Amino acid sequence: MPYQFNKDPQAIERESFRQIRTLTDLSDYDKQQQQVVMRIVHSLGIPSLASQVRFSAQACVNGMRALANNGDILCDVEMVKQGITKRMISKQPLCFLNTDATARHAEANLETRSMAALNSWADKLAGSVVVIGNAPTALFKLLEMLEAGTDKPSLIIGMPVGFVGAAESKQALWEAHQNLGVECITLLGREGGSAVSSASCNALLRCNHGEYY
Repeated sequence: MPYQFNKDPQAIERESFRQIRTLTDLSDYDKQQQQVVMRIVHSLGIPSLASQVRFSAQACVNGMRALANNGDILCDVEMVKQGITKRMISKQPLCFLNTDATARHAEANLETRSMAALNSWADKLAGSVVVIGNAPTALFKLLEMLEAGTDKPSLIIGMPVGFVGAAESKQALWEAHQNLGVECITLLGREGGSAVSSASCNALLRCNHGEYY
């Protein structure tokens, strides 16, 4: 027998965000921050996670400006790259995880490929939006690069997921961002992932296009 369900994508999205606003405490966030928080909740299906989201002072402003100016979007894994809404960008996000150079560097230096891939970011960081959703080692490596004086991105969206290093890497980002002079959005704790990090970037892209819920 046929199932009865809503097939209208716009109606589904409107109803999803109506429910999210009902279930989620957004009182601590401004207009743009609310859009990011709601996308995070939408991606993970857990309204209580709103309390774990952290924004630096100019995170949304800087991120939206960088995206509007076609700054590079640097992704730690292909799943993050594929999650960025392509109709809202004019050039492809970048991910170097699976290149031969990354594999060689990782093997030679006994480090994760996620760490090794950041060697290809060095000349692209300035004015970029960094989106890390999978690898805590990539976020730790980025913090080390910034401490060493590499160019600063306009925004770091740091939301790696997992049990080893994920919570610690995001806490390190949050505690270090002011001294490093970088803007960031993060989701404290073990939760995170490719979908939620790309959704956070998409929220800023949607704000630039005047799409608010």
